[in-house]
Amino acid sequence: MKAAKSPINAVRIWLKAQPPKVKGFLAAIASLSAIVVIRHLVENRDNLFVAAEAVHALGISVLIFKLTKERTCAGLSLKSQELTAIFLAVRLYCSVVMEYDVHTLLDLATFATTIWVIYMIRFQLNSSYMGDKDNFPLYYVVIPCAVLSLLIHPSTHHHIFNRICWAFCVYLEAVSVLPQLRVMQNIKIIEPFTAHYVFALGISRFLSCAHWILQMIDTRGRLLTALGYGLWPSMVLLSEAVQTFILADFCYYYVKSVLGGNLVLRLPSGVV
Repeated sequence: MKAAKSPINAVRIWLKAQPPKVKGFLAAIASLSAIVVIRHLVENRDNLFVAAEAVHALGISVLIFKLTKERTCAGLSLKSQELTAIFLAVRLYCSVVMEYDVHTLLDLATFATTIWVIYMIRFQLNSSYMGDKDNFPLYYVVIPCAVLSLLIHPSTHHHIFNRICWAFCVYLEAVSVLPQLRVMQNIKIIEPFTAHYVFALGISRFLSCAHWILQMIDTRGRLLTALGYGLWPSMVLLSEAVQTFILADFCYYYVKSVLGGNLVLRLPSGVV
């Protein structure tokens, strides 16, 4: 007599057997359902943005634990951390000169810990750094983001330089995870702490994207004009969607691995 399968395992097996289009459709339905639930549970939409930053900080905490306890930075992308430090530095500047609030303090804490992670990878644990795997050229993203910010930026009353900086950090944040995904694509086998960190980034991006979607629904589209005119409002939403989409594939395999009881994540060819 065969042992009864657990519901979670049965669902996992059923999902595994579905074609990619069905999986994508189900993922979209699950995301929309999650946004509907969040809409009814979270009254203050700004709390979603705070939660997104808090989850990002939690991901950084996982990295700190990995670096201090395991004394290795294997599997981590120094270039992703450097891109994160760049967009956080620019966002901090914009936050101070444009609208100083609680997000400024949260960004300051995240920036400080990111600088510490960079220091550990570059100097203290450099012997375990996989430099040959971390081969994504930074100018592939920095230069396009800089050019795009010159062309499309907010049309608010702030100084033009500040508006361009604001646009630059929005665009750069959307693609800052690409070097980390390249490292994971190169090594294929990802140890738990790195996987937890990237999954935290995915959850953070989803919460941030949900924040903008719900704000648009609540204001019946007036949020777009509040952000400015021209292409900028659409680019803000597109940037949020792009980063969420970039991380979605990895998050799927992360959840699949966790449900399967695996501590080490193994990515098939072509993922991320």
